[in-house]
Amino acid sequence: MKFPELETERLKLVQVSKEHIKSFYEIMARDEVARYYGMESLKSIEDASQIVESFQNTFENRRGIRWGIVIKETEDFIGTLGLNNLSTWSKKAEIGFELHPSHWKKGFTSEAIKAVLKYSFDELELYRMGAITYPQNEPSILLLRKLGFTEEGLLRGYLYQNNQSHDALIFSLLQTEWK
Repeated sequence: MKFPELETERLKLVQVSKEHIKSFYEIMARDEVARYYGMESLKSIEDASQIVESFQNTFENRRGIRWGIVIKETEDFIGTLGLNNLSTWSKKAEIGFELHPSHWKKGFTSEAIKAVLKYSFDELELYRMGAITYPQNEPSILLLRKLGFTEEGLLRGYLYQNNQSHDALIFSLLQTEWK
């Protein structure tokens, strides 16, 4: 299966590759980014390399797709966005994303998510898109609501990070609500 590169007005959504490892590390080594990611901030470039390799394996095994977010104008790699727990058979996935803090509040994440939702519902013919976030992650919660996601409830002790379990909120958007 060929990797599905997507494009928006300002962004290219590309396959994350070795050339992006350094930029990915610089994003994920930041505590303010990793705080709500479900893992500790990265400590080495090797950690970033292993994660980028896992993106490729997950895609090849058809369990997910992770796009790198690149600004068209500058070619800057500013984050990633992806489908986790992808099941085309049961027509569902979960969306996840992170962005370098210098690009927060500029509409890039919203723009990228809309392209991935369109691809997911139109091309992959998914019916349900889920999203899981920390209850404290107000910017993500606001963004999900703005995009039409519905809060379904609290998952107690669902995320494990920094040697402890954390509650999570689950949101969903159905294909019929997206249209």
